[in-house]
Amino acid sequence: MKKILKNFYYDNTVDVARRLLGKILVHSTSEGLLMGKIVETEAYLSRDDPACHAAKGKTKRNEVMFGPPGNAYVYLIYGMYYCFNVVTRKEGVGEAVLIRAMEPLEGIMEMLKRRGISKVENLTNGPGKLCQAMGINKLHNGISLTDSELFIMDTKANAKTFEIASSPRIGIKTGKDLLLRFYISNNPFVSSMPSVPRGRFS
Repeated sequence: MKKILKNFYYDNTVDVARRLLGKILVHSTSEGLLMGKIVETEAYLSRDDPACHAAKGKTKRNEVMFGPPGNAYVYLIYGMYYCFNVVTRKEGVGEAVLIRAMEPLEGIMEMLKRRGISKVENLTNGPGKLCQAMGINKLHNGISLTDSELFIMDTKANAKTFEIASSPRIGIKTGKDLLLRFYISNNPFVSSMPSVPRGRFS
């Protein structure tokens, strides 16, 4: 495996959201490596996407989205859960990919401890759960995913070994009709599996 470089994140945000599936999210902590396979993502676009934080321009909260691609955009929801995003496109655009869920691979006992649970099935199947398990918080907002303890690895082992499906995004009030959620079909760690997927890709 090798660390994904910055040029990967310059690409079209929808393409990045799909290509991140199967990649390995890694956090090197004082308790050891925490690792998981990304199984669900959502794309957020700067144009014609009212659900995107950058839809109305740059603010103090979303300024990281307008920064260098390959940086982490981390924000708090409901006053208690963090969400981890990867900034995409060139600087100034304001787009990102939300990492919604992952399949835990390494450091599972530490992840369970961080979440205070005992069932692996509920460990990382949602953006807030993922951040808690991986130890991702506001301190990671704006850091480079190519030059820090938090990064994403590529692995050829996952190439062409799964089917990608798409659906509307989850938990948003606007832009509900856009098929910008992507996930690995039939993976048990996907946060919510529609009974009838809205789209499929090879």
